Amino acid sequence: MFLDFSFQQSVLTALLFVWTGFVRTGLGFGGAALGLPLMLFIHNDPRVWLPIISVHLLFFSGLTLRTRLHNIDWAYLRYSSVYIIPPAVVGVFGLLNLPILWLNVFIYSITLFYGYMWLLNRAITGGRRWLDKLLLMIGGYVAGTSLTGAPLMVAVYMRNVSKDKLRDTLFVLWFILVSIKMATFIAFSADLHFLTALTLLPVAAIGHVLGLNAHHAIMRNDLFFKRWIGGGLIIISSLGLWHYREGIRQTAINGWQLMTNAAALSLHYQFGFD
Repeated sequence: MFLDFSFQQSVLTALLFVWTGFVRTGLGFGGAALGLPLMLFIHNDPRVWLPIISVHLLFFSGLTLRTRLHNIDWAYLRYSSVYIIPPAVVGVFGLLNLPILWLNVFIYSITLFYGYMWLLNRAITGGRRWLDKLLLMIGGYVAGTSLTGAPLMVAVYMRNVSKDKLRDTLFVLWFILVSIKMATFIAFSADLHFLTALTLLPVAAIGHVLGLNAHHAIMRNDLFFKRWIGGGLIIISSLGLWHYREGIRQTAINGWQLMTNAAALSLHYQFGFD
């Protein structure tokens, strides 16, 4: 189905999908991580946007990879998938069942973390085997929930995959994760907004081509690009969390009340306290 948006919302949506296409091919990752927080200002349900982003990612990654399958680090992809895919499946079920407030606070919080890391030029580092596995598992869960787990997994992949194979190997990983997400959506009869996704494909293609042409320039100026993006992400995420401040406060109050009630009941049954 088509999204019931106003003309202004439609124009903004088109511009955002140019942006996500540009980031996806310009960096090789991060289209959803850098686009979804902005999309939530247009419509606050990530379950509307994620199927559309997923369709585009499948299409463009498949288009890019059709002549690049020889340039994949299949050995490390198989090794890392053992730690990524199971948490990703759990994350997809979270996406389908968690309240919108929780999902949006989760997305903005993760994005705020990325923003500070990029602005301050701090790298997500592992190096130790157990820490790499942990980053892959957390990244898989975040990707399953919101498709914004790429920077966590990229931090590990950059140390284990040669630079010339990195982007193509990541595209295969995104293709696998999105295929799992889409299969789950279909199994649970979620609305894929497939016609909207098809309508936005030519728009996203503009960003895709711009990103391909700008990839080498971005890589040469990686620090400058990430610092500007990091600052923008901090502003966007802070505004998003501020918008949900009342919901966050009420959730915290309700959680505290549940904990105190549970503690009172426990004391009552164990010691007979009133």
